[in-house]
Amino acid sequence: MQKVHLVSGGCGFVGRNMVKRLFRKTQDRIVFIDDLSVGTHPSNWLDAPQGRSIGNATFFGSDERLLFIQDDFRNVLRGLHDAPGFFAPLGWEVDKLSDVFHFAAIVGGRAKIDGDPMMVALDLSIDAEFFYWICRHKPARVLYPSSSAAYPIDLQTESDAIALSEKDINFDRMGKPDMTYGWSKLTGEYLAQISAQYYGVKVTCIRPFSGYGEDQDLSYPIPAIAARAARREDPFEVWGSGNQGRDFVHIDDVLDCVEVAMDTIHDGSAINIGMGRLSSFREIIEIFCRLAGYQPTIKPLLDKPVGVHSRYCNMDYVKEKLGWEAKISLEEGLRRVYNEAIKRL
Repeated sequence: MQKVHLVSGGCGFVGRNMVKRLFRKTQDRIVFIDDLSVGTHPSNWLDAPQGRSIGNATFFGSDERLLFIQDDFRNVLRGLHDAPGFFAPLGWEVDKLSDVFHFAAIVGGRAKIDGDPMMVALDLSIDAEFFYWICRHKPARVLYPSSSAAYPIDLQTESDAIALSEKDINFDRMGKPDMTYGWSKLTGEYLAQISAQYYGVKVTCIRPFSGYGEDQDLSYPIPAIAARAARREDPFEVWGSGNQGRDFVHIDDVLDCVEVAMDTIHDGSAINIGMGRLSSFREIIEIFCRLAGYQPTIKPLLDKPVGVHSRYCNMDYVKEKLGWEAKISLEEGLRRVYNEAIKRL
């Protein structure tokens, strides 16, 4: 029987890149769910013809290997739990799901995390129902994307910034994560370990740092800065002083690491995914403006939310355990984003 993979949040930035990768690299079936509150309808990004629709489900591809369900993921989880033959009315026979990638979450840029933290806290509800479901239906493998926001914020200040290692999150000696988003992801990691230890589910957790890519929403800093550089804005606005830094990693590298990690890690433990390099937002602006061929005046916006001062990772554990490191340099990744910004302009 043909394998069936499931991608929640499949129309968001990371989710749709995973859907496209699975479609390109396998001959398996892929069901992806998104309520489109933030995500983009697949007709805008899938290189596959749209086919028949049944209710809120739409097939894509000439062989109908792709099935998009537009709904709140929690509703789909309840349907999967209550009806063993959930996919039968759609013409699919599914005994057991293969790989499950759980990207469904309420998240956005810094404005969302700081501006509506209780909305973001709904991620706790989504994750609780997700882990309850996987412990009862036991798909072959599960990916739970945590976040670098789960790390203690007192390790990310201007005076005490360090390269964050996996061991800096310790459930026996807890630090305070970043807002409700960090708390929800930290809770998810704990549930992942419970799922593996008590229910035998194969779960892999990842802590991506500041992922970016050509098709990312403009509410995130890298594409927003690229768009301003493409328009040759002067003065060039930056949130905060611009001296705060992040570890920027391209989406293609993130998904490459996911593939390796899911083959190796099954106990719910988490790994970092990043470049292991701290880059300030002023550095990012400098690279984009160099690509644009001009030198603007930088205008700090000190009233904007900026989060922690410095957030970057130590990648030693991943290099030793998985033999993996990022391949796309920051300069190359930003060039790709800038070229896409020029096309949009």
